[in-house]
Amino acid sequence: MTFRGLNEHSLDSKDRITVPAQYRASFADGIVLMQGIERCVEIWPSKAAEENEERTLAQLNPMSRDARRIQRRFFAHSESADLDSAGRVRLSRQLIEYAGLEGRCIVSGMGSRLEIWSPEVWLA
Repeated sequence: MTFRGLNEHSLDSKDRITVPAQYRASFADGIVLMQGIERCVEIWPSKAAEENEERTLAQLNPMSRDARRIQRRFFAHSESADLDSAGRVRLSRQLIEYAGLEGRCIVSGMGSRLEIWSPEVWLA
């Protein structure tokens, strides 16, 4: 599935955000939450995240500084998660603080993933 469009959802008091209904089936096998390159949280279907990691890392010399930096981005700043029965995913405090999320959030389709943005950062 290709993720497209913008949605507005709110981060609840338990640090959960609702994934738009039309995308939930794509996350049935799990989710990878990751710090975005910009100040957002990326939501990847587990299989797509693994494919992206493999494709990117396969192009790099595993002993190079760049490879280690990219590995840190993929693995040290990400976590596995699942949707709950209401279609929500819980974000860690680390990811919430990184992206400056609270209350209202923008959920943006980005082809192979979704991104969660603070409205103020999104508009900037």
